[in-house]
Amino acid sequence: MDVLRGFAILGIFIANLGSGFSGYSEDAYLSGPLMAPKLDHAMSFLHHMFIEGKFYSIFSLLFGWGIALQIKRGVYKGIDAAPTVRRRLYFMLLLGFIHLMIWPGDIVFFYALLGFLLLPLRKFSNKTLLITGAILVLSPILLYWLKMTFQDLNYPALKLRELGNWADVQLNPKLQNVKTDAEYMEVMKNANWFDILKGNMAGFFYRYSYLFFVSRIPKVLGMFLIGYVVGRTDFYKNISQHKKILYWVIGIGLAVGLPANYMLARYMSYYEGDYFQLKINGFYETIAYALGVAELAMVYVALFMLSFQTTVGKKILSVLAPVGKMAFSNYILQSLTGNFVFLGPGLGYGGQVGPFWYTILGVGFFIIQIMLSTIWLKYFNYGPLEWLWRSATYKKWQPMTKTTIA
Repeated sequence: MDVLRGFAILGIFIANLGSGFSGYSEDAYLSGPLMAPKLDHAMSFLHHMFIEGKFYSIFSLLFGWGIALQIKRGVYKGIDAAPTVRRRLYFMLLLGFIHLMIWPGDIVFFYALLGFLLLPLRKFSNKTLLITGAILVLSPILLYWLKMTFQDLNYPALKLRELGNWADVQLNPKLQNVKTDAEYMEVMKNANWFDILKGNMAGFFYRYSYLFFVSRIPKVLGMFLIGYVVGRTDFYKNISQHKKILYWVIGIGLAVGLPANYMLARYMSYYEGDYFQLKINGFYETIAYALGVAELAMVYVALFMLSFQTTVGKKILSVLAPVGKMAFSNYILQSLTGNFVFLGPGLGYGGQVGPFWYTILGVGFFIIQIMLSTIWLKYFNYGPLEWLWRSATYKKWQPMTKTTIA
């Protein structure tokens, strides 16, 4: 789990560099020493094909998996673990809210909210959870068609966006006449950190407007349910007995997922505006997303599971484990770094770095995180935020430092 979590953190960081931190837009036709139009276009296409949605899907799977393990540990000890899980989710809400003030693209607050929905569903059978999970992952196809046909169904997303616009102007009057993303970026280049905080406060509404529009709730909840079954059945403990299933996951995932993700990349590269205008190309993009993203994410998971069964694979992949063990601390560190590098009060590289170079930045910084996490865990049992989170969950300060150095 720690290895997969570390892998997911890398993909999420690269995705966030593109969708938020860097301020990159291919349509803006920007130029500069850190822009390489042909390479940037190719890299952006590859991101859409192999990164877009796959890593939050893996993280969602791991979230459900982790809750299943907590419930199972409670059963083993003869106690009801649900109150402890709820307490963990409440503190997760708090941490997520704080992170929203740093980076409005946060997923922690969102996951905690959906975690409360997962708890009552855990009592269903494995078969029911798997079928329900698959239906939820595919449901955005129907939901998008319904929004195309009955556009009033998009009211929650529109209303939240209106609230974001109102909050932006109320908190920062400089944004009153801003109409485009480029104009917004220009204003924020001259902003201070307090202005950034106010922008993030308004950004909460934009974020949840987006999550409603793209039907992220069923996508994530569906992966929660599938992950819960993986954890509850001890599937991951008996990989050698389940190799046939994993081969099927890989075979079907590649056969369906690769062509679907290729089409997703084409629609996102050339017709992304149609998606947000509820046009037919947006519907096709939704089909490609539903048929490709979760499927390819499961291929990644299956390949990791099989690779981890080999001596060489386990040795190589274990390098990622320290990052995964302190995933939340590393996630926050990525947000702080992204803010410092790209926002105006920091280095101010927003809108000046294309996908080719920010991918290299993402991988390079992740390597640093591997080294920092490995060193940290030689001396401490948990990452700093994991320690706080665990202590709050169990209402008792957890032992932070190791008694013997590894």
